Amino acid sequence: MVGMTAPRAKLTTFAWLSIAAAVATIALKFSAYLVTGSVGLLSDAAESIVNLVAAFVALLALHVAGQPADEDHHFGHSKAEYFSAVVEGLMIFVAAVFILISAVQRFLTPQPLDNVGVGLAISVVASVINGSVALILLRAGRQHRSIALVADGRHLLTDVWTSVGVVIGVLLVALTGWNRLDAVIAFAVGCNIIWTGWHLIRGSVDGLMDKSIDAERNAQIRTVLDRHAGPEVSYHELRTREAGHRIFASVHVLVPGGWSVRAGHDLVEEIESDLRTSLPELDVTVHLEPREDPRAYEPGTTRPADLDA
Repeated sequence: MVGMTAPRAKLTTFAWLSIAAAVATIALKFSAYLVTGSVGLLSDAAESIVNLVAAFVALLALHVAGQPADEDHHFGHSKAEYFSAVVEGLMIFVAAVFILISAVQRFLTPQPLDNVGVGLAISVVASVINGSVALILLRAGRQHRSIALVADGRHLLTDVWTSVGVVIGVLLVALTGWNRLDAVIAFAVGCNIIWTGWHLIRGSVDGLMDKSIDAERNAQIRTVLDRHAGPEVSYHELRTREAGHRIFASVHVLVPGGWSVRAGHDLVEEIESDLRTSLPELDVTVHLEPREDPRAYEPGTTRPADLDA
């Protein structure tokens, strides 16, 4: 079987880094929970378990997405990364349910906290690890256009802010003596996690549904096409979509019907070359049409004015 392309294969290293960070933070956060008995810290530890599962899913997705096109997958396997983000979003919901249930139970039966200083110190160390790894994953994900790494990085960064909230909450419990505040903080953490999961799933569904690429890159494509347009050359029917780290586009270019095949082919080659220079990750298909042929225009499409004169 053909292996992954070199640049994509390197991304699995970041997934292994995420796995290592998740294992370390699980150990630290559960230690903090055992020391203090805080349900807020327990909720934070539960989210780290989700991080570990999500990191393994991201590792598998990156391995599959890095496989080149084959006889059964002509456009490659890059959409596998969307499944990773969907699974991560669903796992976040599972963790949130556990946290909310634990928070309600602790609110109804509040308990005092022990060894708050030690527990908070351990939690801070775990947050520093998560924050550092999150920034590394986000940087790598944006550089290599990997939705799996970006999703994992955002999840870890959310975990950091969650931990900050929990630490503040536990500290306030120690200062005020109001034990139910621990449960309130845990409940707020659960709600925040649900919001994060919803955003991850929504972004993945957009990719699976072949949503058009963002306005900025669409504008880049149109800028290149406009440079080649002129009195005899025009274009329409530009369509774009995104699949993981790759983007696809198709466009119809209209030229005089009297042009030779070579002249039309040379123009298409030049347009495709310029588009790939502007967007290296672009897979583009250009369809050449005679501008005088009515079949070249979809219903409602405006024909060049000189043809209707």
